[in-house]
Amino acid sequence: MTDQNKSAEKPWGGRFTEPTDAFVERFTASVGFDQRLYHHDITGSIAHATMLAEVGVLTNEERDTIIEGLKAVKADIEAGTFQWSVSLEDVHMNIEARLTDRIGITGKKLHTGRSRNDQVATDIRLYLRDEIDVIAEELRRLQAGLLDLAEREAETIMPGFTHLQTAQPVTFGHHLLAWYEMLVRDAERLQDCRKRVNVMPLGAAALAGTTYPIDRSITAKLLGFDRPSENSLDSVSDRDFAIEFCSFAALLMTHLSRFSEELVLWTSAQFDFIDLPDRFCTGSSIMPQKKNPDVPELVRGKTGRVNGHLISLLTLMKSQPLAYNKDNQEDKEPLFDTVDTVKGCLKAYADMIPAIEAKADNMRVAAKRGFSTATDLADYLVKKGVAFRDAHEIVGKAVAFGVAEGRDLSEMTTDELTRFSDVIGEDVFDVLTLEGSVQARDHLGGTAPAQVRAAVARARKAF
Repeated sequence: MTDQNKSAEKPWGGRFTEPTDAFVERFTASVGFDQRLYHHDITGSIAHATMLAEVGVLTNEERDTIIEGLKAVKADIEAGTFQWSVSLEDVHMNIEARLTDRIGITGKKLHTGRSRNDQVATDIRLYLRDEIDVIAEELRRLQAGLLDLAEREAETIMPGFTHLQTAQPVTFGHHLLAWYEMLVRDAERLQDCRKRVNVMPLGAAALAGTTYPIDRSITAKLLGFDRPSENSLDSVSDRDFAIEFCSFAALLMTHLSRFSEELVLWTSAQFDFIDLPDRFCTGSSIMPQKKNPDVPELVRGKTGRVNGHLISLLTLMKSQPLAYNKDNQEDKEPLFDTVDTVKGCLKAYADMIPAIEAKADNMRVAAKRGFSTATDLADYLVKKGVAFRDAHEIVGKAVAFGVAEGRDLSEMTTDELTRFSDVIGEDVFDVLTLEGSVQARDHLGGTAPAQVRAAVARARKAF
C-alpha cells in the first residue's frame, strides 16, 4: 500500500500525501482519556440520526440501521470487547469507524451535517450535565448529614475563634451550620452553572453551520437541552461552561479544605474536641499510638489540584482566536479529573460527617479558657449605663487581673470584679456563664440552641 493510500485510511486523509508520523499520532490522540464520553457520543449520534431522518436527509431505514448499529457498538464497549485505536485519534472516530465496519456505507452517512467540533462540544456538555446531577445529589447528602449533626449538637458548647484565639462561646451545632451555609452557596452556584451547560451546540458543524436543512430544535429536545446555541462560531469554541464548573469546584473544595483544617485540629491531642471513626483514619508504620485523620488531610491536599485545573482551563482559553483550535483537546483531562476529585471528596465527607462524635466535656473546658465571656461582661456594663468604650477598658483591666491570677472572669468574686466598676452586682454571674452567653444570642443567626434548631428546620424545609 502506498503512503498516500495509508493516509487515506484516516477519515480526513483525502488531501494528505503521507501518513501521520507515529509519534505525532500518539501525541495528538485523545482516545486514551476521552473514551469515557462514549455513552454521550452515542446518545448524541442517535439524536442526530433521528433528526436527519425527520428532515429527509436520511431515510427511515438508514436511521434505524444507524441506531441499531450504534446500540451494538455501545454494547461492545460496555462488554469490554471494543478495541480502541490510537490511529483513529478520539472516541468519535473510533465509534464511527466501528459503526461503519458493522453496517457498511450507511455508517458513513451519520456524520452528515455535523463536525467533530460541534460533536465534541455536545458530548462534553451531555457528560458534564450528568455529572453535575450526580455531584448535586452527593452535595445534598453532605448537607443533610451536617443538619443532622448540628441538630444533635445544638446545645454542645465550644469556643468560637478569631485568629485561632478563643473569642466567644458558641455551640458545636452553630459552628456546623456555618459549614452548611457555605455548601448552600456551592449548591446554588452548581445549579446556576447547569443552566449554561444545558445549551446545545450540535448543528454548528465545524464553525459556520451546515447547508443541510437540519432542525436543531428536534435534536435539542431529544437530548434534553433547554435550547440550541445561537451562534455557530461561539458554539464550537466556547468552554466557559467547563471553566465555570471548575470555578464552582474550586470554591467547593476550598470550603471542604477549611472544614478539613478544623477537623484535623479538633482531632489533635491539643484540642481533642471530636473523634473520627477508625474507618476514616489510618495509623503510622512506626508509631503505634497514632490515629491520623487522613481523609480530611487528603481532601485538603486535593484542593490545590482542583484549583490548578481551574487555572489550567483559564490559561488554555485566554488567547485562542475563534473558532475551534486543537488547544481545546486539553480541556478534557482537567475537567475529568475535577469531576472525579469532587465526587470522591463529597462522598468521603458525606459518609464521614454523620459519624463524628463530639467530646462535649473537652469542648466545654476549652470554652472556659481564654476569657470567652469578656464581651458579655462588656455588654452587661453597657446595659448598666456605661459607655461601650469605657466598658471595653474596664473589662480589659479585669482580664489582665485574671491573667495575672490565673483565673477566668467567672471564677472571680463580686468584690474582685467591683474593683473595676461599682455598677457590677451579683447578677453579673448570669452573663459570665457559658450557657448564659450562648443563650443570650437568641436571634436569627445567633448561637442560642433554639436558634440552631430553628435554622436546621428552615434548611430542611428548603431542601
